[in-house]
Parts: sequence; structure tokens; C-alpha cells
Amino acid sequence: MIADRVASRRVARARTGIRPSRGYRVFRVVNAIVLTGIVVVTLYPFVNIVARSLSDNAYIVAGQVNLVPRGFNIAAYKAVMSDPLFWTNYRNTVFYTVVATAVALVLTTCYAYVLSKKHLKGRTALVGIAVFTMFFSGGLIPNYVLVTSLGLKNTVWAIALPNAISVFNLLVMKAFFESLPVELEEAAAVDGLNTYGILLRIVLPLSKAVVATMLLFYAVSFWNSWFSAFLYMDQMDLLPVTVYLRNLIAGATDATSTGGGLGSATDVVQSAATIQAVTIVLTVLPILTVYPFIQRYFVSGVMLGAVKG
Repeated sequence: MIADRVASRRVARARTGIRPSRGYRVFRVVNAIVLTGIVVVTLYPFVNIVARSLSDNAYIVAGQVNLVPRGFNIAAYKAVMSDPLFWTNYRNTVFYTVVATAVALVLTTCYAYVLSKKHLKGRTALVGIAVFTMFFSGGLIPNYVLVTSLGLKNTVWAIALPNAISVFNLLVMKAFFESLPVELEEAAAVDGLNTYGILLRIVLPLSKAVVATMLLFYAVSFWNSWFSAFLYMDQMDLLPVTVYLRNLIAGATDATSTGGGLGSATDVVQSAATIQAVTIVLTVLPILTVYPFIQRYFVSGVMLGAVKG
């Protein structure tokens, strides 16, 4: 599509005989340089982590690893991937992310659709309640007491329910629903659809962009989250992989349990930097794999939800 647009612009210029001004050409060069710099700065940390994960620990400790692996070594990958606890925590992360994202998406969509109805009585109060939580919270100890009292500790609901609705995502979806033509819903109501039918058969099919954007926001948030599980779960086989990574970085993971295939415990401790890089790479890989498939909805979803014509 982009190539077609560029080609059409070139044809239009050839027909009209108009060439870009010198200032415009300078702007394009400067713009390309700035954007290239931003891409380099953004990609450098991840490329560096990948290089560290494939390098020998001696080069990492000496600070000699930048963008290219030094002393190519995949023993750390074998060590981490041979640890049963890593795969247990990884499976937990996938399960927690899927469940929590589904719950958050349903609740946020329903709440946003309700708030988008300007004729709803008490709408201002509901918006105020949501916005209030952006600035004030119950506090760490009250939240812990509440989750424990409800019997949610050591369950997926301890992660999903307290973080089920992001007010930012809620307001974006609310603005998007308000931008939809009211006539569509009125016509559907005349045809006999009730509120739920209008939402499911009319509104949601028109909201794929913003729903995909919220799906990405929530999935990344729950995938990267570790503090809720660290707080509400006390069994190692229930923790997500982010807590596994946190314990690894903090030195709380037993050296012998993560050192399968690396030799003695001393060898494992000496290669801690490499193991940390490997775990980071394996943790972010699923998000990088999924993101390109919904990236095309990302910009349009945010813009449509944030700007009203």
C-alpha cells in the first residue's frame, strides 16, 4: 500500500512537472536521520541482550559485548531450558495472561460502552469513580487483606481481578464508542435488537481496531507483571516466569536448580549474567512474535479512540 502511494505521487509529480522544494528535500533527509537514530536507540538494548545471551560470561563481565556475541556459547540456553521450574512458570505466565486479558477486555468493553451513553442516569458519577482510582488507591496492605480475605491467594484471580480495568484503556474505548454513529444503533433497535445484541452484532464488529489495541495493552501488561504474583502467591510452581526472572536477577534462585548442563554450582554462578540475558530473551519472545499481527490495528485504534471528529 505504501509503495502504491509513493508510485502514485511520483506519477502525479511527473504529470504536473512540480518538483519538491529544496526545503522539503532537506526536511526529508533530516527526518530520515532522526527516525533512524530513534530506531537505533530503541533496538540497541534488545540486540545487546541477545548478544549477551549468546556470549561467554567472561566477555560479558569484561564489558566487551555490544551488538555482536563474543565467545559464542549456547550452554546458558540449554541450562535455562532444561530447568523444569522455568517451563512451569512459563506455562503459568501464558495461562495468567490469557485469563486476565480476557477478563479485563470484557469488563473494560462493557464499562466503556455504558459510559458512552450520554443519556445514562448517573453517567457522570460512574466516570468520576473510574477517574478517582487513577489518582487514589486503597493501598498495598488493604489490597492484600482484601485478596486474602476473599480466598483469592494462590489463584489466577489474585492477578486478574485487582487489575481488571485500566482507567486509561477505559477512557480510550469510551471515546471510541462515542465516535460511532448513533444512527446505526437506532436502526438496529428499530429492527428489534436489544442492548446486548447491538453491542455484540453492531458495535464490536466496528471496533476491531480499538479492541485489538486494548488486547495488546492488557496482554503486555499482564505478561510483564510480576509484583502481584510475588505478593499473592507463595508457591514456586504457581509463580509466573517474570518472578522467576526477578529471582534470578536478585540471586534468589538456587544455583544448582538452574545449572543443569553447565556443570557445578560455581560454574552457574559465574555465568549468571548470561543466564539472565537468556531468560530475558525467552520471556519477551512471545510478545515480539504476536505484536506484528496486531500492529496494523495499533495506531488506528489509539487515534480513533482518542480523537473525535
